[in-house]
Amino acid sequence: MAGNDLGSLLGGLLGGSGGGSQGGSGSGNILGALLSALGGSQSGGSGGSGGGSNPLGGLLDMLTKSGLTEQKDSWVGTGQNQSVTGAQIQQALPDDTLQKVAEQAGVTPEQAASDLAQTLPQAVDRLTPQGQVPQAASLEELVRQQSL
Repeated sequence: MAGNDLGSLLGGLLGGSGGGSQGGSGSGNILGALLSALGGSQSGGSGGSGGGSNPLGGLLDMLTKSGLTEQKDSWVGTGQNQSVTGAQIQQALPDDTLQKVAEQAGVTPEQAASDLAQTLPQAVDRLTPQGQVPQAASLEELVRQQSL
């Protein structure tokens, strides 16, 4: 569905042509798959700042709950981004979410987690340029706002 469009937007945001082994924008596709999977499974989201549940916020909440607060904060903040491992991403994401991401990206769940570990720090950093998660009605709107 919207995963391909979202992948294209994220690929453009991340610099598109860098290092995709399967044609297209590999990092954008894996991130698009993740955020569309999260967007589909979010029910309440966080906080009462009306205007819809942002999948990026849901992802950041998952990272916090799984003990990756320091890494997540480094990506959102304006300092240097800390790295994470594929194993940490596998622990942070629900199994069904990682399975959906892997299926959409055409890779194994382990490869999806590894790819996400490589691309999430930069993606979150670029989607939060002022050190905060921007308010947006949808992820597509969020990406478009930050791509200006």
